[in-house]
Amino acid sequence: MPVARTKRTFGIVLAALAALAASAGLVSTTGQASAHAAACTDIDFVVARGTFEPGTLGVIVGDPVNSALKSTLTGKTVSAYPVNYPANLDADSPTKGNTDMVNHVTSQAAACPGQRFVLAGYSQGAAVLNRSIGIGTGSVATIPASLQSRVAAVLFFGNPLRGQGTSGPYGSKIKDFCQDGDPVCNNGNSFLAHLLYFRNAQEAADYVKSKV
Repeated sequence: MPVARTKRTFGIVLAALAALAASAGLVSTTGQASAHAAACTDIDFVVARGTFEPGTLGVIVGDPVNSALKSTLTGKTVSAYPVNYPANLDADSPTKGNTDMVNHVTSQAAACPGQRFVLAGYSQGAAVLNRSIGIGTGSVATIPASLQSRVAAVLFFGNPLRGQGTSGPYGSKIKDFCQDGDPVCNNGNSFLAHLLYFRNAQEAADYVKSKV
């Protein structure tokens, strides 16, 4: 099967199974606070969703991790921002996400000098995050070096560049989740494995707690 057709088939399967997971109640899409950071909270959770992933922040990663952060980071206020990009199969989709993630962190940091950031990306969103912190190729913008200390944690889920960047400036802040059998990060052959990252929500929140 041609590569383009394989990618499109995988995207369609991902969208269908993600919607099924949401409708079956495997992940929550309700009860979330506003996804756009308006106030100067202690922590701003910035997340790039996966290809065709539904949900305010993404039903597989963003929404469940956001809920876990809010319940785990007691005594701290948490806002959340969904990276504004197509999350489709267009070649320029990750580039648009890269630009929006960097612009948001930069403007938010200027508006809220005491705020720290937790950055997350799932699947295609992980590619967006890689570019935004200068891992791999294709970056059109990176988070300024002056703001690196304000990034508390970097969370990857189903990362196509898993293992890269561990010796860079964010190396000690990276947690890279990869389900067994995931074809995106682990050379597996299970599309289902790529949809199971809601299982890592509490572990991700606990990791963030250890960093803030």
